[in-house]
Amino acid sequence: MSVASQYLQHSRESADEMVRRHAPLVRRIAYHLMGRLPASVDVGDLVQAGMIGLLEASRHYALGHGASFETYAGIRIRGAMLDELRRTDWTPRSVHRKTREVAEVVRQIETETGAEAEDAEVMRRLGISADEYHQVLADAACVRLLSLTAADDNEEGVVLNVADEAGLNPHDSIERDGMRDALAEAIGNLPEREQLVMSLYYEQELNLKEIGAVLGVSESRVCQIHGQAVIRLRARLTDWRG
Repeated sequence: MSVASQYLQHSRESADEMVRRHAPLVRRIAYHLMGRLPASVDVGDLVQAGMIGLLEASRHYALGHGASFETYAGIRIRGAMLDELRRTDWTPRSVHRKTREVAEVVRQIETETGAEAEDAEVMRRLGISADEYHQVLADAACVRLLSLTAADDNEEGVVLNVADEAGLNPHDSIERDGMRDALAEAIGNLPEREQLVMSLYYEQELNLKEIGAVLGVSESRVCQIHGQAVIRLRARLTDWRG
């Protein structure tokens, strides 16, 4: 057997061993994500996508990477799962529509008053009950994990976007940087509790139950606060939509 053949066989065995040893990592990431997703999402689909991410990580990882294989693989696994969520978008069109309607009313109120839109006024203008409004908030919290600024049902998000931006031309790069700056500013101007929920959810990666324990409120209340934040951000980022 040639030296090249021996090297290839050793590399393949090493990759297979890495996949075998880190398969539990895929399930751990999948179930952690499931804590932040509605029951309609199939954990098996996430695991399958994550295994593909793990296989790709084993093929592309180099020891000189500067990060452990587990760290590198975790990024690829999570990215593969989020790509699967984008691809299969489980959110009904009616949810997107209602979320946009509430965001538009919030934008109108805040433009007119220069202050944060109060729930009671939003409900009054929409002509809906508190139960209906809270359902919209809960749905908004689940709208594709990834979407705050896009204009339609094919929207791409900016909070958790893991897309490769290497192909952006200079104009697109400047526009994307501007969008991120606008998003950061909009998050910084959210009410304190909404800021905290966004930070715990997206930066610390806690699920709704864990956030509820931190804040001392129910999981459903956390979902409502998250939904309020998402809708308020959509309303304030109107100029960046589309």
